Amino acid sequence: MLQIVSCIDDSRAAPAVCDYGAWASRHTQAPLMLLHVLDEEKYPSEPDLAGNIGLGSREQLLDELAELDRKRAKLAREHGHHLLDKAEERVQQSGLTEAVKRQRHGTLVEAIQALEKDTRLFVMGLHGESSSDRDLHPGGQLETVIRSAHRPILLVPDEYTDPKSAMVAFDGSEAAFKGVELISTSPVLKGMPLHLVMVGADTADRWEQLKKAEKMLAGLDVEITLAIRAGDVEPALHQYQQEHDIDLLVMGAYGRSRIREFFVGSNTTNMLKTADKPLVILR
Repeated sequence: MLQIVSCIDDSRAAPAVCDYGAWASRHTQAPLMLLHVLDEEKYPSEPDLAGNIGLGSREQLLDELAELDRKRAKLAREHGHHLLDKAEERVQQSGLTEAVKRQRHGTLVEAIQALEKDTRLFVMGLHGESSSDRDLHPGGQLETVIRSAHRPILLVPDEYTDPKSAMVAFDGSEAAFKGVELISTSPVLKGMPLHLVMVGADTADRWEQLKKAEKMLAGLDVEITLAIRAGDVEPALHQYQQEHDIDLLVMGAYGRSRIREFFVGSNTTNMLKTADKPLVILR
C-alpha cells in the first residue's frame, strides 16, 4: 500500500506537517511515515579531512577537528530522533495509532526520490527553518524538491485546519488534464466539494475545457463548481479561494513551455511565497 510521508525538521511548520500527515493518512487509509533527513554535508557520518593538510597543519589538530565533526553528527542524529519521537507523540494524540519513523542521511531530494515509488503523497512545511514571525519565506529546498519529485506534495502553513473543500487551478493544457486525471483516481481529495478555476478571458472554448474536466471528475461523486476569473493568476486564485473559504489549492508545477505561464515557475514560486493555506502541487 502506498504511504504518506511527512517530512519533519526544525521549522515552525513541523507540528502542522505532523497534523496534515495524520489527516492524509486517515483520509486515504494509508500508512504514515515520519521522515527526518540529516544533511550529509553538514553532518557527515564519517568526517573526511583528506586534502586539508596544508602549511603548518598538524596531525593532532586534524584528529581534533575530525572528533568535533563526529560529535556534531552524533548530536544532530540524536536531535533528529528526538524530533521524530515528538512527531510520533503528536500524530498519536490526533488519533493515529501507528506511524513509522525514519531518519536518513543525505539531501531531502535524495530521500524523496528514494521513497517516492512507495509513496502517495509527501507532506512538507511551506516555511523554512529560518523563517520567523517577521520574515516568512518558502523553505530553501522546496523548489528543488518540487522540480525533482514525481509524486504530489502537500505544502502546509504553520497552523492546521481540517480540510473540507478544495479548488483546482486549471488552464486547459495537456498537463492540466493529466492533473485532473490524477485527481480523479486519487483518494486524497475524496468527499470534498471541488472548484475548477481558470484565470483568463471568459470564452466558450474555456468553458468547454472546464466541462470536459468536470466529466473526468464525475466518478468522485462530489459537488463540482466551475469558474473563470480575469486578472493575474496568483491574486485571482487567492481572491477566489478567500471568497469561497476553500481549504486546499491544487495546482501543477513548473511546466516545460516558456509561453504557458499558468503552471510554470513564476506562478508556482509566487504561490509558494504568498500561500497561507495548504497547497497540493502536482507533477
